Amino acid sequence: MSEEPSLTIRAVAARTGVEAATLRMWEQRHGVPRPRRLQSGHRRYSEADVALIDRVVREREAGLELRAAIAAAHRVPRGAQTPDESSIHAGLRRRRPELDPYPLPKRVLIGMSHAIEDECGVSGQRAMLFASFQRERFYRLAESRWRDLAGPARCAIVLADFAELREPPGAPCEVPSDRAEPLGREWSLICDGPQLAALLSGWERPGQEHAPDGERTFETVWSVDRGLVREAARLACAIAARSAPNLAESVRAALDEPVGRGVPAGEAIESLTNRMVAYVGGARRRPAPPPSPAA
Repeated sequence: MSEEPSLTIRAVAARTGVEAATLRMWEQRHGVPRPRRLQSGHRRYSEADVALIDRVVREREAGLELRAAIAAAHRVPRGAQTPDESSIHAGLRRRRPELDPYPLPKRVLIGMSHAIEDECGVSGQRAMLFASFQRERFYRLAESRWRDLAGPARCAIVLADFAELREPPGAPCEVPSDRAEPLGREWSLICDGPQLAALLSGWERPGQEHAPDGERTFETVWSVDRGLVREAARLACAIAARSAPNLAESVRAALDEPVGRGVPAGEAIESLTNRMVAYVGGARRRPAPPPSPAA
């Protein structure tokens, strides 16, 4: 859009529903939008500015904090297809550049994954569950556990190098993914529910072919921020859509529902943290439990 900026701040406020004072605050603190200034000092906005403001508003309604909503609006207009839809981890990093991944060994990720799964299961909530297992054989080791999780879930989708798409009754939908694509190096678990929202996503560093299995290192992010969890769920759904378009379409309506702001209740966070400490501490003293989404 290259038209001459001509809209007043009052007109933009009326069209977007964002008050003029709020638009000035966004401009001063975040540099968004960037109206043209007349010699008189009055602001003039373009249609592109209005479109950007609308995207920020939609991202905020989806649960993102303001800074993250502005970053997402700049990078990914809602509903657009993007190159990073072959990678949950890269997609999160692109949408939320402020995320600071840190290296964790596989044995720690196993403990954290089991903690999230247990907390999701014990709550009995109708959550949306997504996971990337990378290899079918890793999923088979955890299949009985995930069948239990899928029972009360609103949806449960697992990605791995399955030979074909399967939707077994009372079990997660098995969606094939190409092990040669970025997802083949990733470990992801997403629980998007009303009581608990949590995600864990790791990217395996290269050059670890000879490392002990439990000590292989992943660059990891995890969060209980509801907006970020929803972004991760959308990424997983977009990846699943390439092999299962009808299945993904049935989930998208749920992903477009409003998400609560902030993080889950303190009790849920405390319980999840206690489980993580127990699992991770136990992993140092005994063999790791059967793998969750893992390489």
